Amino acid sequence: MKAIQAAEPRLVLASASSARRAVLAAAGLNFEATAAAVDEAAIKESAQAEAIPPEDAALMLADAKAAAIARRDPDALVIGCDQLLVCEGRWFDKPADAAAARAHLQALRGRKHLLVTAIVCHRHGRRIWQHVASPRLTMRAVSDEFLDAYLDAEAAHVTHSVGAYRIEGPGAQLFSKVEGEHAAILGIPLLPLLDFLRQHRVLLG
Repeated sequence: MKAIQAAEPRLVLASASSARRAVLAAAGLNFEATAAAVDEAAIKESAQAEAIPPEDAALMLADAKAAAIARRDPDALVIGCDQLLVCEGRWFDKPADAAAARAHLQALRGRKHLLVTAIVCHRHGRRIWQHVASPRLTMRAVSDEFLDAYLDAEAAHVTHSVGAYRIEGPGAQLFSKVEGEHAAILGIPLLPLLDFLRQHRVLLG
């Protein structure tokens, strides 16, 4: 059987995200995954201080992650991703605990927010591709009773994402409308990435 992916270059995902790994694996890609040591808080703080748009800030974060791994593995094609949640001009970080997750969801309920999702690819010491997707999600005006039940059911997961929800899990019940690619909501714009990989002959066309 002919392989749909070339043996070279090796693909490396600069992320520890289980959701991103699952998306790439489900798409049939062969890749390695390793977390990048990047001071995300410092980059975000600098970006906000300089009034940098969230799309550019997400690209800065994704680029920093890809570059960190690419410096150690220049022959690989390194994929860096990052995601910012923006609601009415406010940037959200991953909640530190269940109380912070509750506060996040209370701030988001009944409102629309963007998941600004950036992806950058590096090889041979330079950035060779980038893309930003911005799925828009509308959260229901959920009741406090629902929030209590949701936070109890998802206690092990609410601190793992910027929105304190898993759209691929019970978090889907939070929303009345979702616009954008599902994979981008999970943290990696898959269809644009696959198109880029085909253009560069990493995948068969």
